[in-house]
Amino acid sequence: MSALLEAKPLLVDLRQVRAEDLDALLEEEAARWERELDWDFRPSADLVRRFVRMQALSGYVLAAGRKVVGYCYYVSEERKGLVGDLYVMKEWSRPEYEAQLLTAALRAMFATPDVKRVESQLMMLAEGAREGMPFREWLQPFRRNFMMADLAGARDLPVGRAAVATNFERWHEREHEQGARLIAKAYQGHVDAEINDQYRNVSGARRFLTNIVQYPGCGSFFQQGSYVAIDGVTGQLLGLSLASLVAFDVGHITQVCVDPAIRGTGVGYELMRHCMRALAEAGCRRVSLTVTASNTGAIGLYERLGFRTHRSFDAIVWSS
Repeated sequence: MSALLEAKPLLVDLRQVRAEDLDALLEEEAARWERELDWDFRPSADLVRRFVRMQALSGYVLAAGRKVVGYCYYVSEERKGLVGDLYVMKEWSRPEYEAQLLTAALRAMFATPDVKRVESQLMMLAEGAREGMPFREWLQPFRRNFMMADLAGARDLPVGRAAVATNFERWHEREHEQGARLIAKAYQGHVDAEINDQYRNVSGARRFLTNIVQYPGCGSFFQQGSYVAIDGVTGQLLGLSLASLVAFDVGHITQVCVDPAIRGTGVGYELMRHCMRALAEAGCRRVSLTVTASNTGAIGLYERLGFRTHRSFDAIVWSS
């Protein structure tokens, strides 16, 4: 009998299942990430298994008999919750099941003292899932694009002419504090600060940079392909572009920003060109990034560098 004719799966607390119970689900999800996004999801899946074994991960699963067919996990920090991942196996994929998992996670987070905001960027949700989202009265959706570029011609990208005297150097940990201050400055009043509140102040930007460099959610940080732009006279940090490896031969630009005072001078183009060239020289064949669809200026820059939109998805914020 097909899954569609069987009884609906049951919602179960994630702490009540073993890591091994998630294997089939995580293997299918990893295969889909590789097939659709050229992304090796296995390090993230291994991290999920590790925390499930420790019973240190909050969330829910959908269980059809003895089989786990869907899961959602979340974390709460200070006054904010984050939906880490949500996936339902193809055989059971229905908007109602995604909504059931998400509703349970949101209820748990909003029941946590002081949590007033939840953020999510779930690229594997079904197209049109926004219509079935729970807690619609608190919901703010932001369309985002997942863009990709082939790196075969990265070495031949023309050198830009930055309108300021700028030195382009590889990222070093000593730039962490200046980088945090630059991010907070660059995203002041920007739509992306509505999606990720870590962009709104220096302390949040510090945490953002730490997560990028130390954790595998956006791939393994690739210092060789990460660059900063430094004023040749004052030594001030003017811009940065950070890269990760999301597969052994695929890169991902995790962050690119420049000081608002020098936007349009070509510094952003040069930062990206340096990153792309370094990734190509390291043996990468493709590179990806995500960008908010309303950020047409950034999208225009990326398209000039060869990026094309591969898929679109919703970043969703719930604010009570």
